[in-house]
Amino acid sequence: MIYEILDAEGNVINTVVANEDFVSANYEHYRLFVPPQEPPRPVEEVEKEWRNSELKRTDWVVPVTDHSQHADYMTYRQALRDWPATPDFPDTRPELGV
Repeated sequence: MIYEILDAEGNVINTVVANEDFVSANYEHYRLFVPPQEPPRPVEEVEKEWRNSELKRTDWVVPVTDHSQHADYMTYRQALRDWPATPDFPDTRPELGV
């Protein structure tokens, strides 16, 4: 475990990797180190990232105009671009062929 060693005012003066028995026997003031947690990312950010990855994933179809689903892909890609400005964002993802 990692422990923060504190001075009498509660300021961190050192960290040690040890078990609690060792720390309590050698230091008067200490606490278990808890690494800072990243705040959760906003759902809008996560969904825009997904949208961007879908656009990249379907880039290949743009120049392939004779693909059997070309029109569906073009409609899907436009829906992806428009999605953040719709009332459905971020709750309902666009789908290919819908």
